Amino acid sequence: MAQPLVEAPHEVHDLLKRQQIVLIDVREPAEYAAERIHGALMYPLSTFDPAFLPTDHDRSVVFHCAGGMRSMTAAVQRLTQAGKATHMKGGIAAWKASGFATVRIDPATGRVVDAPAA
Repeated sequence: MAQPLVEAPHEVHDLLKRQQIVLIDVREPAEYAAERIHGALMYPLSTFDPAFLPTDHDRSVVFHCAGGMRSMTAAVQRLTQAGKATHMKGGIAAWKASGFATVRIDPATGRVVDAPAA
């Protein structure tokens, strides 16, 4: 069986910035609510069904999670159904380690704040 394509965080960042991909976060709702990549859509792996992913023929789908394992699982499922799939190596942890910003919830106020790049 073919393996999903793997994108490095800097590649995903560039593709997202140019609006060439749809970024899918397969983490659970609490993880997504606590911190996320701006522009990522939430499709938790626990209820994941590739048939319900957005279809945008101009942009490819890239999956991500916390560390890369769940996004690989989602990409394999997508690959089985659609014939191609991509996931971000290292997940949101690698994204932050690469110096890219995230969006977080301030626990003191409940407000959404941009978390600057490290």
